[in-house]
Amino acid sequence: MTETLPPPSVLVTRRLAPGVLERLTPFCAVTLHDDDLPMARPELLSAVAGRTAVITTLDDVVDAEFLDAAGPSLRLVANHAVGAHNVDLAACAARGVTVTNTPGVLTESTADMAWALLLAATRRLGEGERLLRSGRPWAWAPNFLLGMELSGTPLGILGMGRIGQAVARRAAAFNMPVCYHNRTRPSGDTPQGDPRWLPLDELLDRSQVLVVTCPLNAATRHLLDAERLARLPEGAVVVSMTAGVVDEEALAAALDSGALFAAAVDNFEHEPEVPAALLAQERAVLAPHLGSATVRTRQAMGGLAVDNVLAVLAGSDPLTPIGTR
Repeated sequence: MTETLPPPSVLVTRRLAPGVLERLTPFCAVTLHDDDLPMARPELLSAVAGRTAVITTLDDVVDAEFLDAAGPSLRLVANHAVGAHNVDLAACAARGVTVTNTPGVLTESTADMAWALLLAATRRLGEGERLLRSGRPWAWAPNFLLGMELSGTPLGILGMGRIGQAVARRAAAFNMPVCYHNRTRPSGDTPQGDPRWLPLDELLDRSQVLVVTCPLNAATRHLLDAERLARLPEGAVVVSMTAGVVDEEALAAALDSGALFAAAVDNFEHEPEVPAALLAQERAVLAPHLGSATVRTRQAMGGLAVDNVLAVLAGSDPLTPIGTR
């Protein structure tokens, strides 16, 4: 008589978009942390024991302690994110654990969000809405809440990956000349508008508007500190889509001094905490990490994480593996 093997055991550390897990449950024994909040560390370490695969989010730190708790059965960490700064890639590689992410599927929604934040910051929409909701008296006037016009304004993009290129494509509609800095020049089609590569300091010198989309890693953490922010033209606008690249305290100080016209931040270094110095800035537009927050994108991200799990557990190559840096 043939022995029936138990199905692979998969831990999902966060509630995912509707319908995402339906393709996984017929083939795996799925344990879902059915909550929008991350698992507490002790709970996570206990829950990961003996799993074959784990679908993680950026709040789940995958390090030696995590891998020890999981044990030798763990084959895959499928990170539900485009980045993987929460994962010790070298430690995973040393133990033969594959790591995947969800690139590509969130490009357009995140670029849309960058432009939403840019428009809100330059046209002072947050200030205007707060004024109306406060019930304070107001009246239209020629100098009332004057913003910055984008047409023809130089746009700099720090990080010309998929999202940076999508941001650049949208700039054509505003007739904005685009420059960028990236470790390497983009492969494939040139982004619309033929943006020009510049060294970082020269990019900062020229960018009346700067959008930050580069990934967070050891080389980019606090890359835009007080000294580099000071290189931006007077009255510039900074839009940050990646936590940790912009020094948030330095950004708040630049707003406070009037060196920057405005700033917008979608992703914070110590989420869910937001620096009090930024919260106090009227010219700061702050969003609670909404870059990929559309139904279609979150379903696509979850679906890609599930596809990676199914592929690896079937003995196939992962769809979107991440190598060690």
